[in-house]
Amino acid sequence: MQAKREFNKLLLYIIALIGVTISVFPFYWMFTASTLKDSQIFKVPPTLVPGGNFMDNLMNLAGSWPLWRALINSLAVSGITTVTTIFFSALAGYAFAKYRFKGRDSLFFTVLLIMMVPTQVMLVPMFIIMMNFNWMDTYFALIIPYLVTPFGVFLMRQQMLAFPDDLIEAAKIDGCRDFGIFFRIVLPVMKPACAALGIVTFMQQWGNFIWPLVVVSSKEMYTLPLMLSMMVQPGQVVQYGQVMVAAAIGLIPMLILFLFFQKHFVSGVFGGSVKG
Repeated sequence: MQAKREFNKLLLYIIALIGVTISVFPFYWMFTASTLKDSQIFKVPPTLVPGGNFMDNLMNLAGSWPLWRALINSLAVSGITTVTTIFFSALAGYAFAKYRFKGRDSLFFTVLLIMMVPTQVMLVPMFIIMMNFNWMDTYFALIIPYLVTPFGVFLMRQQMLAFPDDLIEAAKIDGCRDFGIFFRIVLPVMKPACAALGIVTFMQQWGNFIWPLVVVSSKEMYTLPLMLSMMVQPGQVVQYGQVMVAAAIGLIPMLILFLFFQKHFVSGVFGGSVKG
């Protein structure tokens, strides 16, 4: 019996190791390819040992494409929309969860309906709005439509429902006003949920390609995904070493973000109760 349990444990470890290897290998190959010459990337068998051409690829990339401007654009758009989404979603979620007002359920039902609408359906209406406001090819066009998301409102509302009403009532008895209750009592408890929403929002905006493609026309306003797509357009010579460098640089902020906030992410997604 003991031998069978040990065998099952060993089998699980092997399966997990195979799964991790399959998941990590594409990223390893991407980072390795960023250090190789173009002629080495497609060798058979493939080169799995990092080379010494990373800096050359990086300098050629920075000289041919607006790499650092695209990186700054992506960081600015993703960072601003992440902060605003967390703030406004928390406010709206708190109102939906803890206040009783006429039309509350209808408004929340509308939020759920908007969640079900595919993004592609909204492209033309949003494009027309951006045109009417003369916001095409500006930060306004990249940021304003994503200041808050229906998913963020839904997630924060579900988390706020678990917050004890007794604590809110006690704070009101002590003379604390509504915004004081929200910022000083409720929001600190919601840090895991805010972190989870922040990671999801940042990931979505960091990888957002369709909307920048619609509203951006100049290289100065390229985001990193848009720049990557322009580097592999049909009819032009593709420098795959440079492409891999850009892809590797674009992955680093996501890895850092997740490594720093992974505990909050897990507890924010699966948590729904308040201890104590």
